[in-house]
Amino acid sequence: MGTLARLWRDRWIYVFLLPTLVLYGLYTLWPVAASWWYSLLQWNGFGSPQTFVGLQNYADVFRDSLFWNSFKITFLFMLVTVPVRVLIGLVLAMVLNHPRLPFQRIFRTAFFLPVVTTTAIVGVVMQFVFDPASGPVNLALVDSGLRDQGIDFLGSSSTALWTVMGVHTWKWVGVTMIYWLAALQTVPRDLQEAAQVDGAGTFKVFRHITFPLLMPFLVIITLLTIEQNLQIFDLMLTMTGGGPYYSTEVIEVYIYRWAFTTSVPQLGFASAAAVIFGVMLLLVGLVQLAGVRAARRRAGVV
Repeated sequence: MGTLARLWRDRWIYVFLLPTLVLYGLYTLWPVAASWWYSLLQWNGFGSPQTFVGLQNYADVFRDSLFWNSFKITFLFMLVTVPVRVLIGLVLAMVLNHPRLPFQRIFRTAFFLPVVTTTAIVGVVMQFVFDPASGPVNLALVDSGLRDQGIDFLGSSSTALWTVMGVHTWKWVGVTMIYWLAALQTVPRDLQEAAQVDGAGTFKVFRHITFPLLMPFLVIITLLTIEQNLQIFDLMLTMTGGGPYYSTEVIEVYIYRWAFTTSVPQLGFASAAAVIFGVMLLLVGLVQLAGVRAARRRAGVV
């Protein structure tokens, strides 16, 4: 069967795929391609006057100390939250996977519920929760006698980033928990039961049987979590806006500030920063792909 004949045979497949392809092209591929072009221009985003400056925007981004500050904050956020999220997700999955635990589905739903809650709404609600004057967290600290006055969790440069880290982990740990629950289904229960019959305790069963079988999944889950934790724009913007004093300004908020919130928007400069961040994510994706393949080979899957 020729190529044209196959295309005609599958024509309805392409007809139904067409809306998705058009929307994906308009709202994903085109903005990505346009940002590369805009990064070579000096342009405020309004009107037609544009000046081609080549790689000057990239040089300016690399010379900007606030870019490197946002770079540092982004990777500090990732380095702290990724292992915490992976570990808490594993612990929750182990507990919720126990065959004798009652109301398993209710507990799983409760831990996963923050994941499906809109991030912007979570950010706005958390501003109230951590309010230094009337927020329930500070009221509980003062009423219990632990503090004489409330803590400005989101208004202090020493606590804002750590507070957002905690909220981000709480919101997204349910995804990691689901990953671990899926991984635990691959561990043969008869091996665990046989070890328990031979006198092995819970810790020894986990150490010598469960965890070695989960190692390939650890690589995959960690890499997936790294990629997700590098994209924290919505939560950071709604909770702190990058402040105070740029102490929570991750790269995505840095790009947004230059593109939309400065008195004179610098779309070309912001696009250059966005391209650099996109390349960083691409490198993370390549590492993720290599890690997944290595994990599959270790698990004996071609």
